Parts: sequence; structure tokens; C-alpha cells
Amino acid sequence: MFKLSEVKELIKLIDQSSLQELEIQNDNYRLAIRKPVKSEVLTVAAAPAGQAYIPAPTLSVLSEQLAAPSASAPVAVPAAEPDTSNLHRIVSPMVGTFYQSPAPDSPVFVNIGSKVTEKSVVCIVEAMKLMNEIEAEVKGEIVEILVDNGQLVEYGQPLFLVKK
Repeated sequence: MFKLSEVKELIKLIDQSSLQELEIQNDNYRLAIRKPVKSEVLTVAAAPAGQAYIPAPTLSVLSEQLAAPSASAPVAVPAAEPDTSNLHRIVSPMVGTFYQSPAPDSPVFVNIGSKVTEKSVVCIVEAMKLMNEIEAEVKGEIVEILVDNGQLVEYGQPLFLVKK
């Protein structure tokens, strides 16, 4: 199985190189990374060797638990975005599940209008059963929450918009 840190490093290397596509296969797994066209985001697919994978216009990782590639969950495709050039985007540093609070019965970390600092925890992204606290990294005010609680998020996907 490919480690998350290895996949993230490969994504960075592909992004910085002139390569358009990379495929790695060993006895048990196959990993394919394809650079996006301007209208899509980076595609990553991994599946047990010998099984086909279906590249989607969004980042998707197929694990050994999936019975068939077509069993993957649907992924939302972002619509045209309004001009947000004056706002800071807090993005997901990894593929995982977005959570607005530390536990289901706990209050959310931030709401629209919440003031944050560079060290303020704004959410958790669960990846491979690890809960990763995501910090704002800027001082400002949350003006929009771009994903829903429990939603799968992708590497580099915007999660929040912050007015500095």
C-alpha cells in the first residue's frame, strides 16, 4: 500500500515537473497520477493490481477495501466561483474527511464571522484514521465555509475563505 506522505510527495514532484502522467505498479497495488487540465483538479487513483480504475475529474483514491472501482463515492464538482482574489483560502493539506468539530457532540471550531489567528484550529481532516487539526495560518475573519461536515476533501481543496 502507498503511504499518504509518499503520495503527497509524488503529487508535488509531478506538479513541479514537465511530466503529465505517472503510473506505478507493484504486486498488490497500482497508483496513477495525472496532471489536471485547466478545467479539472489533480487526479490520483490507486487500486489493487489487476483491477481497472476510473479516473475522475477530481482527486480520488481507491483502496483495497473497495470491491470494485465503480463503488467509489460520488464527488462534488465545484461550480463557477465568484471573485475571491482578496480573500485567503485555507486549503486541505491532504485527502481525508472534513470535520467542523473535535467530536460529534462538541461545538464547531469556527462559524462564518469567527475571528481567527494564525494558530487557530479551524477544522479536522481525518486521513487514515488519524485526526489532523488544520490551523488558519492567517489572522482574519471566516467569511465562508466551502465544505460540509463529514465531506470527503482533496489535497489542495479550499475549505474556508478568510478576510484578512
